[in-house]
Amino acid sequence: MPPTDAPVDVAVIGGGVIGLACALALAAEDRRVLLVERDRIGAGASSGNAGAFAYADILPLARPGILWRAPHWLLDPLGPLSVRPRSLPALAPWLARFALASRRACQPALIAAQAALLRLSAKALPWIADLAGARGLMRNDGQLQLYEGRRAWEAALPEWEARRAEGMAFEVLKGADAIAELQPGLSPRFTHAGFVPDWPSVSDPMTLLEAMAAAFRGRGGRIETEDVTTLAPTASGGVELGCASGRRIQALQAVLAAGAWSADLARQAGEAVPLAAERGYNTTFSADAFDLRCQLTFPDHGFVVSRAGGLRVGGAVELASPDAPADMRRARVLVDKARRFLPALRAESGREWMGCRPSLPDSLPVICRASRIPALVLAFGHGHLGLTQAPATARIVADLLGGRPPETDITPYSASRFRSLT
Repeated sequence: MPPTDAPVDVAVIGGGVIGLACALALAAEDRRVLLVERDRIGAGASSGNAGAFAYADILPLARPGILWRAPHWLLDPLGPLSVRPRSLPALAPWLARFALASRRACQPALIAAQAALLRLSAKALPWIADLAGARGLMRNDGQLQLYEGRRAWEAALPEWEARRAEGMAFEVLKGADAIAELQPGLSPRFTHAGFVPDWPSVSDPMTLLEAMAAAFRGRGGRIETEDVTTLAPTASGGVELGCASGRRIQALQAVLAAGAWSADLARQAGEAVPLAAERGYNTTFSADAFDLRCQLTFPDHGFVVSRAGGLRVGGAVELASPDAPADMRRARVLVDKARRFLPALRAESGREWMGCRPSLPDSLPVICRASRIPALVLAFGHGHLGLTQAPATARIVADLLGGRPPETDITPYSASRFRSLT
């Protein structure tokens, strides 16, 4: 018979920022927590993100007008949005839901749900940073979204008005000179900008993950390398994790936070969720490659420039299997654009990276109990906002497993919202 461990209080599946935040929050409540990761801590999207806590990013990727732009992007294999042809059949449920979510009638509810989760995350960030001993890694430099010409700015105005309606503060900058006062060194082609002053960031996402892992271990938590392949309820109402090694792990409760690799396990727990691997690319240069004063976002080009473990140029959306080979040409296209937009950029000897963001078609994560295994909480699908929403997700998961009502209504994040088309 395969070996079976003595039961733990909570087993957390996934060593990205969501899994680590949940494990740390539960360990802080004196729970015996085991975190299992198939690869290594931060091996997915969590270590290579832009390092921002993007509280103003309340707009879903699926929004009115996006489908008119998508065909043009999809024809360019190196454009800001691409789908690998071999992946199209598997992505059909995701694409159908994406089309539905982009309808104008869906936008108010999606924006309200995203804004509520981001507000909770802003409230919970000091708490999780203190648990990790990571306050010293945090800064608040703001974010600058840049537009080329009046027409591009006016096209973006509804998005900025939606942020204003949700109480998000920002400043409008008009003219290259006004922009240069805040961020010198940009091409004068950028004539309009929105500046979000409340845009915290972390100096290096991987350093934050390591601090969280150390704090978790310091509270008695265990981190082990296992590829969890099966989930099942136990006779006593807990959860059994079956591993590729043959090991079986018994837990009174469990959290599924395996990022882009969560869908198969969620299905075993009764939830067929249209999860896609939204692959992002970046290149990280030395910190002195450019005098960056705040995060720069180029929304019409699908990438950002940030200070995250150096000077990081990254973004784009590629929908493909998480195991498909990386196409590093996509990272190089972004660097070429950055050279044009930041003429003084010294883009030399960069480190290229690709990671799979766990993306759901309406841009909201799944945070709920599994219907078939009530002792299991699902916590995945955060897309571009994993780092940003990790504090809120950890707070909600800790409340659910502790028998407490969450601080915000979690109905919009239920996996049941996908049942009609799956």
